[in-house]
Amino acid sequence: MADKESTVPVTEDDDERDLNYQPPAQKSLQEIQELDKEDESLNKYKQTLLGSGPVVADPSVPNVQVTRLTLMCDQAPGPITMDLKGDLDALKKQSFTMKEGVDYRVKIHFKVNKEIVSGLKYVHLTYRKGIRVDKAVYMVGSYGPRVEEHEFLTPVEEAPKGMMVRGTYHIKSYFTDDDKTDHLSWEWNLQIKKDWDSTE
Repeated sequence: MADKESTVPVTEDDDERDLNYQPPAQKSLQEIQELDKEDESLNKYKQTLLGSGPVVADPSVPNVQVTRLTLMCDQAPGPITMDLKGDLDALKKQSFTMKEGVDYRVKIHFKVNKEIVSGLKYVHLTYRKGIRVDKAVYMVGSYGPRVEEHEFLTPVEEAPKGMMVRGTYHIKSYFTDDDKTDHLSWEWNLQIKKDWDSTE
């Protein structure tokens, strides 16, 4: 499930405004490296940005692999990390806890293996009792292949606060791009509580 690359099932995406943005025509890494080969400074720049070429030659390995997501919070008693390389169905049954009103950021770790990927974004749909209560779209950017993982950190946000917002939220996450390729989709649960170890 983690390595499929199909069209994103984000049907709730219809409420985004059409900004008339047309992504540029996709060029392979090979084509880009062949352009202006005689320009030495441009070649050095391309080498810095793109690396020396594909990291993985195996065609069965997906171009983009999302490896983990972490909720970063200085006040948390420990890291809140989900491993996205394993059983994604198990994540649906798991519940992560966050104290109400704390500041947090989302950190996403991912690898790009073969070709440049443009316009990566992380979409986060939040539901409570079956009703969508929030939608967040984070523009991650464009990345070339390399051996090391890339990291993306969202801006600081504040968890909701107050008796009315405490409870369990079901979250559908999608890691996609300009071409609407579904690099990874998964679901998980977040409990907003009065305190980290509170029962309410």
